[in-house]
Amino acid sequence: MDTRLPRSKWALMLLTALSVLLILTIDAGASSTGQQGDENIVCLGCHANPELKMQLPSGEELSLYVDPDAFNASVHGQLGQKCTACHDGISGYPHPPLFAVDRRDLSLGLYTSCRRCHEKQYREGLDSVHARLLAGGDRRAPICTDCHGYHDVAPPDEPRSRITHTCSKCHSTIYNEYKESVHGAALLEESNPDVPTCIDCHGAHHMEDPRTARFRLKSPWICAGCHTDPVRIGKYGISTDVLDTYVADFHGTTVELFAKQSPDQPTNKAVCYDCHGIHNIKKVTDPEATVVKENLLRTCRQCHPDATANFPTAWVKHYRASPQQYPLVYYVQLFYRILIPTLIGFFVVYILLDIARRTVERFAQRGA
Repeated sequence: MDTRLPRSKWALMLLTALSVLLILTIDAGASSTGQQGDENIVCLGCHANPELKMQLPSGEELSLYVDPDAFNASVHGQLGQKCTACHDGISGYPHPPLFAVDRRDLSLGLYTSCRRCHEKQYREGLDSVHARLLAGGDRRAPICTDCHGYHDVAPPDEPRSRITHTCSKCHSTIYNEYKESVHGAALLEESNPDVPTCIDCHGAHHMEDPRTARFRLKSPWICAGCHTDPVRIGKYGISTDVLDTYVADFHGTTVELFAKQSPDQPTNKAVCYDCHGIHNIKKVTDPEATVVKENLLRTCRQCHPDATANFPTAWVKHYRASPQQYPLVYYVQLFYRILIPTLIGFFVVYILLDIARRTVERFAQRGA
């Protein structure tokens, strides 16, 4: 008796088994998501009340309200993050006692929760100028939540102007300078994607102290990150030879040597921002620009107090000399590029011929 099942029945059984497995998988996922959502719903049962608040020992009133819509629209809400992922140790009611003296104590006690998911960024931040200020006792130094928010965390660069607005909460004076600059105006008024925000120059989490010699020496290469990019800069008619022309002159040559050999040693040689400004950089055609012709002498005199009126004309800016740009300089350079190798070649041939003549004469004398 043949007990084997027909192939069609085997296929039907296999299809049924796969269907059951798929249903169980979907159900398990839905159950997990539901459990996660249910846990947050329990929290929001109290914390969705706008009137929920408490008084801290400092006398400050702390709102305990969480806007459900804001949280659900946040990056954490979109990922289905549980409240207890950040507020760990809370599993029931009443909650454990809160030992924070004031609002800042509470923030400083909670922000390390970010480390559980964002270990890389947390470690980078430990060596930043902000972290060093905090370690030195400055409680005003920003922590993760000061920049990214709490329950309404959004992508930090959507839009990119969000970055500068975030920094402006502490650096309002610098922000006011930046928004009037060629970079800031292009970002804030035109949403130009090519201009730098604060973190393009200073970094996001590992922010160096810009007052150090090391930062000053590396600053030309920070500027070069954008200004040597032909795709980004070429469309604006700006020279992309800025770094090459800078390191080729006496300012840049010295700075490059210091940066490579003595990065912590101060130098009095000019870097980009000594001439162009830092946060208040203007277009080179702006009457207020530090490098516009009418103001250039005053800029040079910051380092060269005895500079005469024709002092700036010795500089060919950041353009390579060509028949179109600075033709006199170009043809003088071309003349010497031809003259010097020709002279060297002439004297090499002259010396070789002289050696040959002396050698021939010496052998002739020996033969005689």
